[in-house]
Amino acid sequence: MKIALDGPSGAGKSTLAKNIAKRLSIVYVDTGALYRSIGLYVMRHGVDKDDTKKIIPMLKNVNLTITFIDGEQRVILNGEDVSSLIRTGEIAMYASAVSAIPEVRAFLLETQRKIARENDVIMDGRDIGTVILPDADVKIFLLASAEARAKRRYEELKEKGEECTYEQVLSDITKRDTNDSTRKIAPAIPAPDAIFLDNSDFEPEDTLEAALNIIKSKVGK
Repeated sequence: MKIALDGPSGAGKSTLAKNIAKRLSIVYVDTGALYRSIGLYVMRHGVDKDDTKKIIPMLKNVNLTITFIDGEQRVILNGEDVSSLIRTGEIAMYASAVSAIPEVRAFLLETQRKIARENDVIMDGRDIGTVILPDADVKIFLLASAEARAKRRYEELKEKGEECTYEQVLSDITKRDTNDSTRKIAPAIPAPDAIFLDNSDFEPEDTLEAALNIIKSKVGK
């Protein structure tokens, strides 16, 4: 079974995908983590996130693999587990920029499809239903208002002890929404056959139950 979960940054895709994977006993693949890892590599080497000419040759030095420990995805970049290092706002902006580069997307495409061929999966990202898994059995496009997403992200960052303001988080989300939805390569838009789920006013459990109902309506129990 292949489930594609798309939507804007901060809508709660990773939380929902993890919960669905646990409930259905399938593999969760966080594709955004792959792009974040490329972004981390670029940032560490002091290259501007928009410098495509310098970024493309760097890919030949990237060895990126995915492992699963107790059902949780871990991303290994050149032998280093970077799973906890790629969850910052700065890396999110790098990820958004590098994901617009065709060569980066091609570099990661087969990695993602290979996992889907070998497992029952749920993948979340920006173009899963349109590009990565166009043949997915279920396609969900998760929505939430920019204000709701910014509030969630702000509270998450504060819990981690990061210095930020709600206004800055909202600004970053708005900018990323624009970048992701207007880029020429694989824009973050819903597939024609995707089912929309707005969770602006939902708690995680409400979102999970709504998504499970959508899955059940498409593939049965």
